[in-house]
Amino acid sequence: MTPAQTFCGVDVKALSLQMPWLPQRSNQHSGLKRWYLSTWLVAALVALPVLSVFWLALFPSENIWAHLAETVLPHYISTTLQLLLGTALLSTLIGVSSAALVSLCNFPGRRIFEWALLLPFAMPAYVIAYVYTDLLEFSGPVQGMLRELFGWQTLRDYWFPDIRTLGGAILMLSLVLYPYIYLLARASFLEQSNSLRDASRMLGCSAWQSFFRVSLPIARPAIAVGLSLVCMETLNDFGTVDFFAVKSLSAGIYDTWLNMNNLGGAAQIASMMMIFVVILVTLERISRSRQKQFHGSDRFQALDTLQLQGWQRWAAFATCALPVVCGFALPVAILAGYALDHIDQLWEENFLTYAWHSFSLSVIAAVATIIIALLLAYSKRLHKQRSLQNAVNLSSLGYAMPGAVLAIGVMIPLAAFDNGLDAWMTSTFGISTGLLLSGSTFAIVFAYAVRFLAVSTGAVDSSLSKVTPSMDMAARSLGHTPMQTLLKVHLPLIRGGILTAGLVVFVDCMKELPATLILRPFNYDTLATFVYQYASDEMLEECSLAALLIILVGIVPVIMLSRTITATRGERKAVG
Repeated sequence: MTPAQTFCGVDVKALSLQMPWLPQRSNQHSGLKRWYLSTWLVAALVALPVLSVFWLALFPSENIWAHLAETVLPHYISTTLQLLLGTALLSTLIGVSSAALVSLCNFPGRRIFEWALLLPFAMPAYVIAYVYTDLLEFSGPVQGMLRELFGWQTLRDYWFPDIRTLGGAILMLSLVLYPYIYLLARASFLEQSNSLRDASRMLGCSAWQSFFRVSLPIARPAIAVGLSLVCMETLNDFGTVDFFAVKSLSAGIYDTWLNMNNLGGAAQIASMMMIFVVILVTLERISRSRQKQFHGSDRFQALDTLQLQGWQRWAAFATCALPVVCGFALPVAILAGYALDHIDQLWEENFLTYAWHSFSLSVIAAVATIIIALLLAYSKRLHKQRSLQNAVNLSSLGYAMPGAVLAIGVMIPLAAFDNGLDAWMTSTFGISTGLLLSGSTFAIVFAYAVRFLAVSTGAVDSSLSKVTPSMDMAARSLGHTPMQTLLKVHLPLIRGGILTAGLVVFVDCMKELPATLILRPFNYDTLATFVYQYASDEMLEECSLAALLIILVGIVPVIMLSRTITATRGERKAVG
């Protein structure tokens, strides 16, 4: 008997056979290997749409790249850059200023604005675009009131800004995307140490100088993350730019594919959008890598706030109230007024069908992403290899893909599978299978899962990382396999994180428009596509109830996010 088989003269192998409840090494190794391979399989499936886009862009059936480059592509790129720059600047201005005021200052209404500033998060950009167009167009109530008040008759008598322009699109997107920056900037301000600001005040800095020289630079990495999310959501937007006739890359994909009937050209434009995304992600990571901060000893002490006086109090109130009113309260009030006139839609068969489509697709996608997120997060916990970490990072790539790009990437492999299967079945059995995957709701669910997998993986991984490794050791010593450990030990402990992740994915799927619009089967509508179709035809009142329902569903995670952020710091005290 070799020394490896004995311990202190005891036959270890014979002892393990007499004690079958002890975990067997071969079974453990086999189970761990299955988790490892499953993670890489998921990563490969998520990467498949991206690879498909680049493959078709490089080898299209009909190459129109030269034609695109000479005609529409420069305009698409120029418009997209202007849209990104304008939305980024305005969103940063609104998000950082409001986050600083509610986190570091004391003024009337601050407690309400802490959570109210997140409410535009629930408003889809295309919905707010439809509302303001209906409100501000020539036949709308605002211009009608002005004409009646001053006796004007036609547009020649006065000037009024046109909302359906590039500037209007920037304003609409900024009103609903600034919460990304507000959310992360406020969390960063709340995590900062009082001692740093006290030190700057002792060195002669005023309160505002201390903010610009200390607080704002420390929050810069968090602001950069929020800014990158704003830019990626701007790239993803289709409903707003299409309705405002802004020829961005996203609108160009839809036009080239469906109007010009050239999937290869759409894939080539999509590859350009992916280059934009790669640049954004790279810049965001560079900005974070250049700066490191560590929490001070007073991290969990109450945060001192500046008591504003006189006109400053009401200026702060107006600064925080304006984005809430314009980005949420006013659009919701208008939609609610329209919805009351069409409340009977709740019992119409078509409306209930669209609502069921949205609800069922979102639930299926949320459950699918949670299951996959558990697989990825738990595999990373079981394996410490760098290669597995790379696989998990690769699986998060879908969130950076705009919906129109993702739709093309999903359609290409699914259509290839359907066509190959149909050809084989026809030649072998004389039976045509048709479009089994690409022509069904499976394509939509697959796109949802790929796009929002990063959201659920981040939430689940964060919850799982808080479970001490000793729990795993205790479960394994009692003979539990990795799967049994996950089901019996970890799931009950991370239930809250799982529910949060599922809820956020559900709401995101309810609002998703570009991928749904392109991948949906014939005569298949969701609430999002229903709103898009009617509002695009200047029939906002008819779809107001559906739009309001999408917004109300989105309010739930907004409240949860606000409570989570507020809980990171204790009650604050005001200082003069």
